[in-house]
Amino acid sequence: MTANLVDNSTSVFRLSPLIRITLLSLYIALTVPLPFLAEVTKAPTPPALLWMGISIGFVGLYAVLTERVVVDEQGIQVTYPGWVPKFFRKGWSLPWKEVKQIKPRSTGQGGLVYYFLSHDGKAYLLPMRVAGFARLVNIVQTKTGIDTTDIRPLAQPWMYLILLGFTGLLLLVDAWTIATAIGIGN
Repeated sequence: MTANLVDNSTSVFRLSPLIRITLLSLYIALTVPLPFLAEVTKAPTPPALLWMGISIGFVGLYAVLTERVVVDEQGIQVTYPGWVPKFFRKGWSLPWKEVKQIKPRSTGQGGLVYYFLSHDGKAYLLPMRVAGFARLVNIVQTKTGIDTTDIRPLAQPWMYLILLGFTGLLLLVDAWTIATAIGIGN
């Protein structure tokens, strides 16, 4: 299911599970071998400190990936669960009547992201990695009257599937690396 209905007029969109799984798996693949390699190479950074840093980083990444987009009759808002500190991820809220236009901006990699521009000149990033993005964009068009037919997600699902495939290969290399490190340590 792409969005949860809270009541007849409220929809909650969460980050796509494919994106969440891919990014968490990539984080694990890139970091978990480090404490094993630090131990085998007698690195000055103790493995326990690396494990602590990896754990904190994982919780931070998971917190970022808990983003929710809530749309209702009054407006759109980006929120996070209560356990995510406000100083870490604040979120935002924008009433529909304050939306002046949606403006595209190019990214450094050549993609396009979109911002809501409010009447007071503030810009709010349109969340593009949610499951049910097409439905979200249709709701935005209905509530604001702004044509959204040209708005597409920043990354297509096949891009994340490719990244997930390469992450799986990296995890296999990690397993070999960890097994070798443990073998050398013994």
